[in-house]
Amino acid sequence: MASGSGSKNDFRRKWDKDEYEQLAQKRLTEEREKKDGKPMPPVKRELLRHRDYKVDLESKLGKTIVITKTTPQAEMGGYYCNVCDCVVKDSINFLDHINGKKHQRNLGMSMRVERSSLDQVKKRFEVNKKKMEEKQKEYDFEERMKELREEEEKAKAYKKEKLKEKKRKAEEDLNFEEDDEMAAVMGFSGFGSSKKSH
Repeated sequence: MASGSGSKNDFRRKWDKDEYEQLAQKRLTEEREKKDGKPMPPVKRELLRHRDYKVDLESKLGKTIVITKTTPQAEMGGYYCNVCDCVVKDSINFLDHINGKKHQRNLGMSMRVERSSLDQVKKRFEVNKKKMEEKQKEYDFEERMKELREEEEKAKAYKKEKLKEKKRKAEEDLNFEEDDEMAAVMGFSGFGSSKKSH
């Protein structure tokens, strides 16, 4: 048995009681100051604003990744959020996360939206109207017809290639059948089969 309580086999943790007592006293004094004195000023966050970048959801679509124990968390399966340092397993939950309160708070924004004035709304409508007019000007009938013809030609070429491939396969099958007939004439019935075909 052990020779005493202070031996090498004593694996219990030893706590520094003085240090933890000082920490407790410090916490208590801070709490008293909050109650007695001025309350801590609230953290001022920015108002919520729209994203100026496109969320990339399709880059990893259909790809396989080998994950080992040493693979960094950012390269693990799923969508990695570098702001919150977390991995979300699917795109719907990732969108919920980046639009959620925790992520916005880590970005330094509150969930409150700035109220728009009438002038801002009118300016936004004017900008959108100009964009629509530019798109209508860019639309050219001749160009669209040319694109449609090119698409039809590509479709025809694809069909021709498929037909050629079918013909090649049919010819190979026919050649294979002729080889079987030749083997039967020469006395070979087949490989690995003990049954005779009549």
